[in-house]
Amino acid sequence: MGNNSSGTSAGSVLVAFLSGMALGAVTAFLLAPQTGRESRETISRMARRASDDLRDLSDKATDTWDEVVTKGREFLDEAGGIVKDAVDAGREAMHQDRPSSTERPNLPS
Repeated sequence: MGNNSSGTSAGSVLVAFLSGMALGAVTAFLLAPQTGRESRETISRMARRASDDLRDLSDKATDTWDEVVTKGREFLDEAGGIVKDAVDAGREAMHQDRPSSTERPNLPS
């Protein structure tokens, strides 16, 4: 992940945010006026929701990665074709400019 001007990476900010969110949730449950059973059910619901969100994020990341790889391959194929065409054109130009052995003057040995 990229670095911002203060030298803190986006990954570090995300981890700090998620850690703060988790700490806040735990504190809220410990101080909330509800029974243990209600707290456990709420935690279970939140855990399922977080699991679903993480699964969705993972799917999006996989799709994005696949798209990047596909675009990268297309770029490399296109660039390789351009380089091959340039090399072929250079060879052809070199062969056209080079006199054949019958046209070369005889130089003394």
